[in-house]
Amino acid sequence: MNGKIGLEEHFAIPETMRDSLGFAGPSLMTDLGPRLTDLHDQRLGLMDRYGIEVMILSLNAPAIQRIGDAQHAAEIARRANDHLASEIAKRPDRFRGFAALPMQDAEAAAAEFRRCVQELGFVGAMVNGYSEVGGRDNCVYYDGKSYWPFWSEVETLGVPFYLHPREPSQLKPYEGHPWLIGPAYGFAAETGLHALRLMGCGLFDAYPRLTIVIGHMGEGLTFNLSRIDQRISWAPAGYPAKRKISEYFAQNFYLTTSGHFRDQALINAILEVGADRILFSTDYPFEDVGEAATWFDHASISEADRLKIGRDNAKRLFKL
Repeated sequence: MNGKIGLEEHFAIPETMRDSLGFAGPSLMTDLGPRLTDLHDQRLGLMDRYGIEVMILSLNAPAIQRIGDAQHAAEIARRANDHLASEIAKRPDRFRGFAALPMQDAEAAAAEFRRCVQELGFVGAMVNGYSEVGGRDNCVYYDGKSYWPFWSEVETLGVPFYLHPREPSQLKPYEGHPWLIGPAYGFAAETGLHALRLMGCGLFDAYPRLTIVIGHMGEGLTFNLSRIDQRISWAPAGYPAKRKISEYFAQNFYLTTSGHFRDQALINAILEVGADRILFSTDYPFEDVGEAATWFDHASISEADRLKIGRDNAKRLFKL
């Protein structure tokens, strides 16, 4: 299929390059590093070869979210966003941008998001999970009431917020099993929990027009929605939100295929949230563009759904 749009496609600046080392390893970084900094040569060649018309680019992880000092986080976020805007300007027909945000300070994050949308023309934001405020011992999630003015600004801007994974905030359960921490399991567990916190706190009752995107075919949540709904009803301490988790998930969330190239998982996602809520992505350069595109082009779904997931949903959601 030609004309695909990918929206979990990463780049790095020198200040964030080492953030990818822990999950790629030194041997892979020999190849991965140049791919993260190249936006116009090899990347465009792969896009042309595998029918990807547009990539929405985002900073690698955890990047801004691991900077303990809020002012420094804001400086690096602005630097990354300005760099991305200058690169997009060279090929606006092939690239769009997601803002990196200094979520350590909700007011600064809202201001930077507004600047990126209104002045730089970005189509959303990608934030790499919780932020470290003052250091690793203070990991902050975004369901707290101090962040609700930020979410109000996001709703006003009318563009999506992509919640991207990072390593779990609590690493003790993974001691002795480092292979579990990253994309094999820990990323999905951490991001799924963060998404559930956002849904369960009543955020979408207050801001019903918010749109959140999560990758990797829903970070495991699609399989568990019915059980989560059922067991929350047993919760002795109560449940702040007004509606079921599955309802918020179906109405306020979009899923992407990034890094999860399997028919069974895609069909499950379609059955749970519908083809209108799923978007093609590769997770480049951490995943192979050829593998992602070839799988999707031959996945066992209808051609109507392939067009929606591969291109049309993204065009509508991001007003491309």
